[in-house]
Amino acid sequence: MDEAAVRDRLRTVEDPDLGDDIVSLGLVNDISVDDGDVTIDLALGAPYSPTETAIAGEVRDALAEDGIEPELSATIPDRDDAPAEESVLPNVKNVIAVASGKGGVGKSTVAVNLAAGLSQLGARVGLFDADVYGPNVPRMVDADEPPMATEEETLVPPEKFGVKLMSMAFLVGEDDPVIWRGPMVHKVITQLTEDVEWGHLDYLVVDLPPGTGDTQLTMLQTMPVTGAVIVTTPQDVALDDARKGLQMFARHDTVVLGIAENMATFVCPDCGSEHDIFGSGGGEAFADAHDLPFLGSIPLDPSVREGGDEGEPTVLDEGNETGEAFRELTANVANNTGVVHRRDASGSVEQRTPPAEPDER
Repeated sequence: MDEAAVRDRLRTVEDPDLGDDIVSLGLVNDISVDDGDVTIDLALGAPYSPTETAIAGEVRDALAEDGIEPELSATIPDRDDAPAEESVLPNVKNVIAVASGKGGVGKSTVAVNLAAGLSQLGARVGLFDADVYGPNVPRMVDADEPPMATEEETLVPPEKFGVKLMSMAFLVGEDDPVIWRGPMVHKVITQLTEDVEWGHLDYLVVDLPPGTGDTQLTMLQTMPVTGAVIVTTPQDVALDDARKGLQMFARHDTVVLGIAENMATFVCPDCGSEHDIFGSGGGEAFADAHDLPFLGSIPLDPSVREGGDEGEPTVLDEGNETGEAFRELTANVANNTGVVHRRDASGSVEQRTPPAEPDER
């Protein structure tokens, strides 16, 4: 079988999100046939996402009919218009920002469970706790080992649950408040990004502080953010602030991967009745109104609080229904990350973030 025949076989493999076959979409970077050995490089950019894993499986199945077991690799071609700052974190394939318009919606909980969930899928993951004023990720994963320093004065992040960790909590006293102005925040965020030995990562999850302040602007201006996850509760007050976060990402041309609704329905453990303490369906309605993916709804579950306090992410609890909700959210984030890359590679990029509203100041 020659290269043309292999390419014809691959025309039977469709991308379920882009709605065409992978050859027509330009998702086949290269095909090499050497003495019966077939090597294929695909434009897939979200390692271990269920959708891209399935696409790779269909490629193998398409050639198995001819008794061929191809060697597959994945490469996202460099964009000609890629900004210069993308030289930052060159060994990190995807930077996922987790944000919220206001505090108290469980943003850090979502970030921790997303990172642990991606690691559980098999990905190489880092978690950057960029909430400089209230860093609590180390407690939520029970990590008390500080980073080590190399001779070059770079930091080697500790690991927990297969996730590399970096947080301001490692660098300040346990009870010391962080009282900094904007320039100092910019400097520290830059150092904790560039002076850390992250190594090769499939995903770097960044837990942003709530709101739209200096930390968010620094990250968006200096880091190659693949996409953002916006966390909200179902209540209107949280949704009002989530809208501000959405506009912040729009003004910086950052793709929003979707909306995550936290603290949804509470199921009483004694009587089994359901209670919508913070309202119902607000996150999904918000996503629909802004034509954004809805990543999933996380119940208001005491086990999530217990997991955060005890350093055991709920996503790792295979027998827990809320853990399953986190696993579904993780899969959706990974899948949507892949869609961003495949649209880009195929030349059919679609901006999922609505245009910024006029600045009324």
